[in-house]
Amino acid sequence: MQRTEIANIILEKLQRNEQSLLHMFSNSFKEIGYFYVDDLLPKEIALELEKYFPLEKDMVLKKSLKEYKYVSAQMNKHDPLLEEVLFAFQDERIVKFIASICKIETNILPDSSLYAGGLSLMREDCFLNPHLDNSHDSNRESWRVLNLLYYVTNNWEKQYGGNLELWPKGPKKESIEIVSKFNRLVVMATHNQSWHSVNKVKNDVGRKCISNYYFSKVPLDRHTNFHVTSFKGRPNQKLRNFVLSIDGKLRMGIRKLFKKGIRKNPHIYKKDNEK
Repeated sequence: MQRTEIANIILEKLQRNEQSLLHMFSNSFKEIGYFYVDDLLPKEIALELEKYFPLEKDMVLKKSLKEYKYVSAQMNKHDPLLEEVLFAFQDERIVKFIASICKIETNILPDSSLYAGGLSLMREDCFLNPHLDNSHDSNRESWRVLNLLYYVTNNWEKQYGGNLELWPKGPKKESIEIVSKFNRLVVMATHNQSWHSVNKVKNDVGRKCISNYYFSKVPLDRHTNFHVTSFKGRPNQKLRNFVLSIDGKLRMGIRKLFKKGIRKNPHIYKKDNEK
């Protein structure tokens, strides 16, 4: 299947659920706006995505106090269906429809470079600590406004961990857990208060996710300021929180001196015609 055909299916599903999605996002918008829709694609397509998802050896390991996961943005190294589905979410009609659900009136754009997007795989003991995503794109020209997460591990249950956590009151308060359910799309707002995480995986099957970000020339929240990706410890991780806070301050200091950082983030899609 080609991305336009896949985008047609996604758009139809979103349109059929428009009122419930509007309600879900509106009810959460004052804190961290989000919505999710289940059974997004026909099951046979979602199962194919799971089947052809890359193995750890074909991905990049990111392991530190902040996170433990495998990622890839180099889509032309993987099965073509994965790329077609990922870029179906960048179809202009879907971008506009999701913007309308999220009440975004300014023009928003997907990211064909997949800066910090693409594929992620999390097996047993993998995690992602509470964090704020980088406020901008790789060139620091546009604001990150929406995060799209599409899960493709069949029969995933809440008790397996690896679920998305939203922290509307910050990492020291209670979180909202959204299960990484098979064939579920989650869309969340990104701004200065969009703290989120992934709790530790307790199953070796592996949580598989296809992700996209949308950007805009203006921030989603007018109070949002520039910031690098900033991590915190969980409520019971006082020492880790101390270390991660220092790490965040150091990296912010570097970005004040060097607008685009001291090295280019390697997590982008390098096309065949690019060096």
